[in-house]
Amino acid sequence: MIPSCSAIIVAAGSSRRMGFDKMFAELDRRPVLEWTVDAFERCDAVEEIILVAHPERHRQVMRVVEEGGFEKVSHIAKGGDERRDSVANGLRDVHGGIAFTAVHDGARPWITPAQISRVLAAAAEHGAAASAHPIHDTVKRADAEGRVCGSVDREGLWAMETPQIFRTELIRRAYERVLAEGISVTDEVSAVEHLGEPVVLVANDTPNPKVTRPPDLLLPPPVRRA
Repeated sequence: MIPSCSAIIVAAGSSRRMGFDKMFAELDRRPVLEWTVDAFERCDAVEEIILVAHPERHRQVMRVVEEGGFEKVSHIAKGGDERRDSVANGLRDVHGGIAFTAVHDGARPWITPAQISRVLAAAAEHGAAASAHPIHDTVKRADAEGRVCGSVDREGLWAMETPQIFRTELIRRAYERVLAEGISVTDEVSAVEHLGEPVVLVANDTPNPKVTRPPDLLLPPPVRRA
C-alpha cells in the first residue's frame, strides 16, 4: 500500500531568464502553477499541498488556488532568498503526522499523478526517491569560449527532475544540516547526499521539463485524465 504524503511546491524563484513571473504565465489558457498544483491535487496519495511563494505573490497564488478549486492546499509559505530557505520554510508547515514529504518545482507543470505515485512508492521502499531520466544525448565539455574540449561518458548519467520524495524526518534532518552549515543546494537530493543517505532514481517516461524560457510555453499542455 502506498502511504500518503505532503507535497511542497516551490514557486518562489526570480524567473530571471524568463523576464516575467513564469508561475502565472499562461500555458494553454491556464497559469503554469495551476497545472502543477492540479497534478498533485489529482494524486490520491497526496494528503496536503504547501505552496511556497514570494510574499508579494501570495495574493496571486491564492487566486490560483481559488480559481482551480484546489482543496488540498493547506498553507502558503514564505519564499526565501535561496531554494534551501524556501524549502525549509515549507517544511515547517508539513503536518507532523505525515511520514513522507515530496518537493516539486512549481515550474514543472507536465508532471503526472502516476509519476508522483511511482516516486512515492519507491520512497516508501527505500526512504528517498526522485524522478529523473537517463541522458541519451552525446554530452561534450567546453571551455569558456564554447570550444569543445572533451566528451563526457553518458554511462550512469541522469538528468534530475522533481518530485523528490523522502521520509519526512530524513528531509528535515537534511535541511537542518544545510541551514546550520550554510550549504547551497540546487535540489533536495543534494541536501540528503550530505547526510550520506542513498536516494533511488525513478525513470520518468513522460515529458517533465522545467519552464525556463518563453518558448517553453509553446509546448503542448499537460494531459490530465480524471
